[in-house]
Amino acid sequence: MKILVVGTGAREHAIVHALAHEADRPGAEPHELHAAPGNPGIGGLATLHAVDQNDGAAVAALATHLGVDLVVVGPEAPLVAGVGDAVREAGIPVFGPSAEAARLEGSKAFAKDVMAAASVPTALAHVCTDVDQVAAAVDAFGAPYVIKDDGLAAGKGVVVTEDRQAALEHAAACFATPRRAADGTPEDPRVVVEEYLDGPEVSLFCVSDGATVVPLAPAQDFKRAFDADAGPNTGGMGAYSPLPWAPEGLVDEVVTRVAQPTIDEMARRGTPFVGVLYVGLALTSRGTRVVEFNARFGDPETQSVLTRLATPLSAVMLAAAQGRLAEIGALRWHDDASVTVVVAAHGYPGAVRGGDPITGIDAAEDVEGVHVLHAGTSRADDGGLVASGGRVLSVVARGADLAEARRRAYAAVDRIVLPGSHHRTDIAAKAAAGDVTLAG
Repeated sequence: MKILVVGTGAREHAIVHALAHEADRPGAEPHELHAAPGNPGIGGLATLHAVDQNDGAAVAALATHLGVDLVVVGPEAPLVAGVGDAVREAGIPVFGPSAEAARLEGSKAFAKDVMAAASVPTALAHVCTDVDQVAAAVDAFGAPYVIKDDGLAAGKGVVVTEDRQAALEHAAACFATPRRAADGTPEDPRVVVEEYLDGPEVSLFCVSDGATVVPLAPAQDFKRAFDADAGPNTGGMGAYSPLPWAPEGLVDEVVTRVAQPTIDEMARRGTPFVGVLYVGLALTSRGTRVVEFNARFGDPETQSVLTRLATPLSAVMLAAAQGRLAEIGALRWHDDASVTVVVAAHGYPGAVRGGDPITGIDAAEDVEGVHVLHAGTSRADDGGLVASGGRVLSVVARGADLAEARRRAYAAVDRIVLPGSHHRTDIAAKAAAGDVTLAG
């Protein structure tokens, strides 16, 4: 197949990596892979094209020029901007929802409305349009306070805090940020205040063709910047899969009670959802509850999940794009475990320092079971690899179990040199030790 992957991050590198390694299967033919605009790591596996990922017309023109069989739109911003719509209008199969369907991520208030209509279990919430309403809502729910920017915020629009003043300040900052709809018209900012959900969180990706739902393996990510879940929220500092502590039947429960009703409700509204519905869950003392929906693969969970997928990813995505997902059946998985550790730039998740040189990736990949995915990297004038974003690299390791995958991941991280960088040292530590407890 000839496939174009849209995006620049480690999630897109993970997708390209999975597609490239399908050629390792006996008798398999290699795909012709393209990326727009991609990153230096993706460039080692695919042809890069300097196209704005948020420009639907430009992406559609590139896909048409290349004659691709499938376009995969990775990040949320192009989806909400309607890049998938533009490519579909050009007659090319797209893995990724329309702009209307992507509102499940683009607006948390819209997602709550869909969940209510589909009877999906989720946190109680108030949608607020000013700080006074937020103050009333946080006082009604009590601490810990959960404050969410209604729109896209690159994984950093959520604050969970015991500090009422910090909660109100985050809300005020959300209201002060200008918002625009997908068509460019200004929108009034909104903030969603939710009740706090106890218990461990789980991420489950569910692939849909607008009617059929096929779940992937669950994963868990780590949102806080530092060990022991200290520090501010980030886009994700690491992840692992599978979850040996997850309740039996969890995936079936989520498909039956959450994913399928949501997909059915979107179809009923005339906006069928095609792509990945990311279901963020909390396993609370009152049962499974939805924390959030995303309209694409999550980062960094994708890095750990896709490396364990035995079913060809290309077949799954093309079947979803063409409305044939029921033909795929249950997915096949490798029996091993995967741990992903994110190496972040100096200052992340605040103001980051760019331009620091990166070395040691080849040495890291010499560790058995390890590959390194690029997120915030670029080439300097001299051709050297440098940091150019907050989350710079994802170090992905597979092992017979989580303990072995952890050892390999951190052995590889230790070989990477990035001045001023930081990473969490406790990714999957509790799960590997059997110390994850469910709310009771």
